[in-house]
Amino acid sequence: QVQLVESGGGLVEPGGSRRLSCTGFGLNFSYYVMRWYRQFPGKERQQVALITAAGESTEYADSVKGRFTISRDNARNTAYLQMNMLKPDDTAVYTCNAQGIDYSDSESPSWGNYWGQGTQVTVSS
Repeated sequence: QVQLVESGGGLVEPGGSRRLSCTGFGLNFSYYVMRWYRQFPGKERQQVALITAAGESTEYADSVKGRFTISRDNARNTAYLQMNMLKPDDTAVYTCNAQGIDYSDSESPSWGNYWGQGTQVTVSS
């Protein structure tokens, strides 16, 4: 059974920093593109950042460029979202996603799309 387990959410003051972690269990983590999404109350979930399977490329939403950094450690099956210069507008539920094709069995590659449970980040003084 595949699980993505997030940690690192909580309360942080404006201008502060927080690092979110997303650890994968039951999947060949290094085959998957990892994304972080966030969802504001009453709004659709929006993509915040993406990192390719080998970590060679990243993408960011305009609203977080220069403040957030996505990274991954495939040896630890973990993706990270380093959030700096946090603003009250960053308050949201943050969720990680793993998506891709597992080629570890070349005879039977398999598509996967998995979600974490979400972690609340609240930016407030």
